[in-house]
Amino acid sequence: MDKDRLAGSAKQIKGKIKEVSGKILGDAKLESEGKAEQVAGKTQNAVGGLKDTLKGE
Repeated sequence: MDKDRLAGSAKQIKGKIKEVSGKILGDAKLESEGKAEQVAGKTQNAVGGLKDTLKGE
């Protein structure tokens, strides 16, 4: 498993926590940061998946 997949998954989790925290606290900025971090994590995870595919894993 590529390190990008692990880092991407971690970013997704961190982003989800920020999003939920923002909703609970009524902080729109925190919520949007969380959503953006989730997208970045999904992208990084996809890049890692592509690397794994190219390596034949």
